[in-house]
Amino acid sequence: MASASGIARRTGRRFLSSLPALLGVLVFTFLLMRVLPGDPAVFFASGPNAGKAEIEEIRRQMGLDKPVPEQLVRYLGDVAHGQLGRSMTTGQPVLTDLRQRLPASLELTLTALAIALLLAIPLGIAAALRPGSVVDHAVRFLCALGVCVPTFVSGLLLIYVFYYLLGVAPDPTGRIDVFAASPPDITGFLLIDFLLVGDVEGWRAAAGQLVLPALTMALFVLAPLARITRAAMLSVLGSDFIRTARSLGLPRRRVIVTYALRNAILPVLTIAGIVFSTMLGANVLVEKVFSWPGVASYALDALLASDYAPVQGFVLLMASLFVVVNLTVDVLYGLADPRVSIE
Repeated sequence: MASASGIARRTGRRFLSSLPALLGVLVFTFLLMRVLPGDPAVFFASGPNAGKAEIEEIRRQMGLDKPVPEQLVRYLGDVAHGQLGRSMTTGQPVLTDLRQRLPASLELTLTALAIALLLAIPLGIAAALRPGSVVDHAVRFLCALGVCVPTFVSGLLLIYVFYYLLGVAPDPTGRIDVFAASPPDITGFLLIDFLLVGDVEGWRAAAGQLVLPALTMALFVLAPLARITRAAMLSVLGSDFIRTARSLGLPRRRVIVTYALRNAILPVLTIAGIVFSTMLGANVLVEKVFSWPGVASYALDALLASDYAPVQGFVLLMASLFVVVNLTVDVLYGLADPRVSIE
């Protein structure tokens, strides 16, 4: 297995090689926002009857009175100094808004991914062990159903069943009940913050609010994870070394878990990384349905208001997270199978 210093060096080189892609994302998003219809200065002016002087003043404040190339150079300079601009919608720096909302999105996405993996891997293994059986067809039908049903539809159905009909779920009104006290802002993750202060009741309340939105997202990403697990397991189970292990009389559980699953886990890790990155940006419908204060709903509100800075900051954040996730998957590749080089 590669040493820790070697992994760090190779990971650093991979990160440096991704910087041109991040720069391309910055420039493309900046130019795209400038060609969209509508004038944000008119939107933020006080009413449709605002005077020309007031509109021009807002344009000056937003830097829109300068030529586009000059705006781009200034924007890239601000990003290099860690400044993503100020949101005209919230009145706060974009970096502050993203820092406040990112833990909510990460908590939701990580929980949903954990639920999806806990369901998808056993289902994929069960389907691969009995190809063509009732179990296999049931898993494939479940995967098709998860892909066909949009997230906002499954979210509304879960709310209707568990909140309206059964009454076992809390109000779908955000991360915590409106009448409950929030914990001290230590990490931004409510489940962790409640545990750190020892508030068990608060932790249960936050976990209850998290279940339905996380389950909604998990059902949507269950299909690709279960499918790739099934396909990888089918390929590995037909390998010579698996037949040899079975012929030696090794326990069935050991053959499946120790030998088959470990060799089949690499494509699952790849898909899990892609799914996680996609979930962070694509969970806007779930955030809207459950009033979840995440970065995706924040970016959508800014886009509808023609507020450039938050949208550009959101895209940069998603691109950066995508790079980090890919680097993490590369490291996990080497841990799962030492034969795989991070290079």
